[in-house]
Amino acid sequence: MPEQNPPLASAGSYALGPRRVRRIGYGAMQLAGDNVFGPPRDRDEALRVLRAAVAAGVDHIDTAQYYGPGVVNELIREALHPYPDDLAIVSKVAARRDESGAVLPYDEPHQLREGVEDNLATLGVDRLAAVNLRMVDRTAAPGRRFDSQLAALVRARDEGLIDGIGLSNISREHLLRAVDQTEIVCVQNLFNLADQGSVDVLQECTGRGIAFVPFCPLGWPRGVQNRILSSPALGDLGRRLGATPAQLALAWLLDLAPNILLIPGTRTRTHLAENLTTASVRLDEASREELAREFPTRVSRERGRG
Repeated sequence: MPEQNPPLASAGSYALGPRRVRRIGYGAMQLAGDNVFGPPRDRDEALRVLRAAVAAGVDHIDTAQYYGPGVVNELIREALHPYPDDLAIVSKVAARRDESGAVLPYDEPHQLREGVEDNLATLGVDRLAAVNLRMVDRTAAPGRRFDSQLAALVRARDEGLIDGIGLSNISREHLLRAVDQTEIVCVQNLFNLADQGSVDVLQECTGRGIAFVPFCPLGWPRGVQNRILSSPALGDLGRRLGATPAQLALAWLLDLAPNILLIPGTRTRTHLAENLTTASVRLDEASREELAREFPTRVSRERGRG
């Protein structure tokens, strides 16, 4: 059971706006049905996973109103409300689901405000730790429309609906334009051993003291994930360190930079326990070199776990 894991505090902590959270959190997206749409396969287990995560010391949960839609937020509320004082719930806006489950943009300024309010209502809170503005196309150059989207979240923060503003699926240019206008507390981008395309965003965040939250930390799509989890290098290293390939992929991220916050997701308590036990995995220099040969990186590591 997760309660038997080494304390998550051993992985360190990092600032998430005015809060400080443990570096291993929980991403709740997978609690919805297949393709993040509809009810969960096992509702009772979904509730148990959420409660086990918090019981094990998780104080950072990532969610979104369009997961389900509404399904995941409602599960979080049923499982955990009233919430612990130290629990940071982070959501995101700028998308919605249609009747068939397709993900559609919902990113006009008034729609972003509606998204924030919908999250508050389904979660049963008056305020969120942070809300991420999720870009549909990270390759599009930021301009006046981006500024107006950002301004909608600034208003929500100024009115006390959220503590901090984050960005998701962005380029370095988005980040630089945003920080010229307001404080950014976190960035969520695709990043893992096999896909390091956001290395420039990570490095910018590290230099500025902004939390970087990699989504799909074990790889996506499935072919990328398989490359990581079936890697001979991770298999050999895992046998030496007593860790699974998934734990090593997560430990690599923790080791990469002190501002990385993990939010691995799962539908089962068994997998949750495996993810949380990553807190006890330590990479030595030989391990880092072995992984770098298999998955080259341009990141200059900043040692320390927060």
